[in-house]
Amino acid sequence: MPRWNSCNVVQAAADANRLWQFESKSGGYVLAREAGSAPGQPLPPKLVAKSWTSIWQPKLNVAWLPPENIFLRVVELPKSSLEETRSMVEFQLEKLSPLPVAQSVWTFQILAQASAENLQTLIVVIVERRAVEEFLGRLEAQGYLADRLEVPALDQLQSLPATEDGAWIFPENSGGKNAVLIAWWFGGALRNLSFIVLPATGDRAKSLKDQITQLAWAGELEGWLTAQPKWHLAADGAMAGEWETFLRDSLGEPVPVTAPLSTVELAARTAQRATTENSTAVLLPGDFSARYRQQFVDRLWLRGLFATGILYVIGVVIYFCATWFLGVQTQKVEQQVAGISGTYTNALQFKARYEVLKEREDLKFAALDCWKLVAEELPAGISIQRFSFADGQRLNLNGTVPVTDIGKIIDFNDALQKAKIGEQPVFSMQGGEPLVYRNSGNAATWNFALQLRHAEDEKP
Repeated sequence: MPRWNSCNVVQAAADANRLWQFESKSGGYVLAREAGSAPGQPLPPKLVAKSWTSIWQPKLNVAWLPPENIFLRVVELPKSSLEETRSMVEFQLEKLSPLPVAQSVWTFQILAQASAENLQTLIVVIVERRAVEEFLGRLEAQGYLADRLEVPALDQLQSLPATEDGAWIFPENSGGKNAVLIAWWFGGALRNLSFIVLPATGDRAKSLKDQITQLAWAGELEGWLTAQPKWHLAADGAMAGEWETFLRDSLGEPVPVTAPLSTVELAARTAQRATTENSTAVLLPGDFSARYRQQFVDRLWLRGLFATGILYVIGVVIYFCATWFLGVQTQKVEQQVAGISGTYTNALQFKARYEVLKEREDLKFAALDCWKLVAEELPAGISIQRFSFADGQRLNLNGTVPVTDIGKIIDFNDALQKAKIGEQPVFSMQGGEPLVYRNSGNAATWNFALQLRHAEDEKP
């Protein structure tokens, strides 16, 4: 899976700003959308701004440096690791750079072609730091925080691999001055890059011829220009016709024309190269990169706090709304309770009176039932001296019996304990008091107590 989910490439020109957004698909980057803005106007925030989604869908912002601020140098070095190559370039930087090293930023790009197997050809890119800072300031004013600064000329050069020795001319219009970039290929490798600016007035063809002659002499002195170069023009449209005529008059020979990459194709190549992990083209100063990263983190924190605050406010509003609604419901219930409180109190009083009357009725019928059972089961010869029904739960009996009829009182006690009304026993087998009798001459006194069954919480 690619490291970057999408890549933005911005060209900040004097007449307009152009933006291409590429999305990762099938291991490459495909153009998803294209936008633009007037000079000094912000770029579309939805395309260039980074948010929480950039954490799991990382976005790379790339900007093309203006060509007038770039110095290109070609150098050959022994093949080695990336870090060793960087050290060798840094060692020769004072010789290669037209600017003080402390006042410039630089990088290099390794080309696929080289003059020998044990050598590698590099294009060293040097830019004045002040120009980079001013360019980044203009991008910041337009709401674009670049992660990388790229040089489109590197992709244009590598898109036209040289199959023969010669010089390739790339015309461009920069800062109102006609200028050309000349790439010299000899011995199967890029030998030199020359940037020629033509005067706005005067004999421009003679100026171009003189500068090309001086470059050719320099190549002969350095030893890589060993034959008359074959000229090639990389241009299209009206610019191709204009420069083909101009070069034919200056060089005195026809110049074949090759179509260069279109701007969109060039942006796609830049996106592919910038998102490659092994890419070494990093011209963005480290302090700018650290500041942009910190701004991104701070922005995420602020947005997170803002979202949390909004959720908290929503929660508080929901809480108070729920409290108000429950308060209204409670008030309605209280009003209903107040409305029926008198009726409820009267109902409780009626219920209590009913229960008292019902209990009295039950006790009355229970006493009558007990009196009936005693009358039915009382044997002849036994006299009852006391019959009491206490608390509606307990039947107390005592009396006298001839000594010879003690067995009758025992049978009378058993009969009452087993007595039933309908299918329900009247007395409980538990509780009460057992039969007790005492002899006194020819008669015996007796007493016992029985517990009504409905007065106990027990299972039958």
